[in-house]
Amino acid sequence: MTDLATLKKRLLADPDTRAEYEAQTPEFAIARELIAARVRAGLTQAEIAVRMQTTQSTIARMESGRAMPSLRTLVRYAEVTGCRAVVRLEAAR
Repeated sequence: MTDLATLKKRLLADPDTRAEYEAQTPEFAIARELIAARVRAGLTQAEIAVRMQTTQSTIARMESGRAMPSLRTLVRYAEVTGCRAVVRLEAAR
């Protein structure tokens, strides 16, 4: 049986797969931040959804990285979790 780390390493050896994976890095970073904020606030996806007047499935999509939320949505999510949204542009490497 192949473990996840071995499978990931094998898949990322393919240049096309690696390029696609790296293209999704921003979405995954936002998803991680959303989840971390929700956990710190001690809230469930359903509770966030009620406070944002949306559905739990919408929150789940945002937290999965499958849907890129608008800046307005990020600000609302931040407020609900007792955080503030910060946007920063960094120099390209």
